[in-house]
Amino acid sequence: MGAKQLKNQDMRPSGMSTALSWIQTNTQMVAGLGSGLLALFIIIAILVGQGLQDKQVTLVIDGTQQQVDTRQETVLSLLEEQGVDWGADDWLSSSLDESISDGDIIEIKHAAEVVLTMDGETSSRVTTANTIAEALQDWRITLGEEDRVEPSLRQSIEAGMELSVVRVQTVLEEVEEAVPYEIETEEDNNLLKGKERVVQAGQDGLVVKQIKQVWEDGLLVSSEVVGETVKQEPVDEIVALGTRNPVMILSASSPNVQTVTKDGVTFGVKKVLENVTLTAYDAGVASTGKDEDHPYYGITYTGTTVSEGRTAAVDPDVIPLGWWFYVEGIGFRKAEDIGSAIQGKKVDIYMESEDEANIFGRQKGYTVYIVGPNPPDLAK
Repeated sequence: MGAKQLKNQDMRPSGMSTALSWIQTNTQMVAGLGSGLLALFIIIAILVGQGLQDKQVTLVIDGTQQQVDTRQETVLSLLEEQGVDWGADDWLSSSLDESISDGDIIEIKHAAEVVLTMDGETSSRVTTANTIAEALQDWRITLGEEDRVEPSLRQSIEAGMELSVVRVQTVLEEVEEAVPYEIETEEDNNLLKGKERVVQAGQDGLVVKQIKQVWEDGLLVSSEVVGETVKQEPVDEIVALGTRNPVMILSASSPNVQTVTKDGVTFGVKKVLENVTLTAYDAGVASTGKDEDHPYYGITYTGTTVSEGRTAAVDPDVIPLGWWFYVEGIGFRKAEDIGSAIQGKKVDIYMESEDEANIFGRQKGYTVYIVGPNPPDLAK
């Protein structure tokens, strides 16, 4: 609703001068009246004259003020006289039926229509407030500590403007996350190259993260980690990697690589092992875990009965079981047994006496000649 151009009124004689002029013109009639009636008439004339006399008031419309001369008696008649439109949503400083006096200031502010978006809904609203903050207060809209208003609360209200109330909520939550374990490797010469063995199983750790989330109108707009606490440290997995070179697979048909003569015996050799480690064992509990009452006491892995001067334990990947071989300085032996500690280039020589086996101990640097499944003639 807009304000129309205000109109000034022409000056007219006051009520008092009109009454005096009438009395002067009708002197004889006045003289004929009684003094009481005359006095009453004069008073009424004065009062009427005063009500119809000119008054100067200040009319302020939407912040623009203008001096107005008028003989109107009420605010309503003044606004009608000046052609000012108003509605139920407009603000008026005085009631419409209030009397007007000289020097009065009458203000009217027309309501502005704006578009408000809030809580997922958009609607048109009217207000006579000067700023957005005042308008929200008039509409009894409560803002949270983190809520955001666009434009700002200090922005002046303009007709047709769009404003929004963004509901903002900050949430702190804790979440548990697994911390993957690392895998460490170590070399193991007891394993063939390409083989692996888990020495220590890995275990994931656990960390508790504090996450700050910001929600606007029910939508997640940001998420960041603001702190974390280690609840359980991870345990690294340790894996052994084989470094031992694979042994050439021997068979009865494997060709001899050379022919040698040892202790007066000449025989063919399918493979020569250098720098072999020798140990000794007996059939007792200390070496085999079996006593004489054990049903398998003195029985080898291949099912033979141990015999000093013949039986030896080997790594089957190096010297095939059942094969004969010659140990430099020791003599001919047969691969009849195995042992958990006998891996790679190691040979465990069987001895009847535990004391002799202990005295033999561990000896290194031997050369071993692998003969094959058939013994040399003198080794039978």
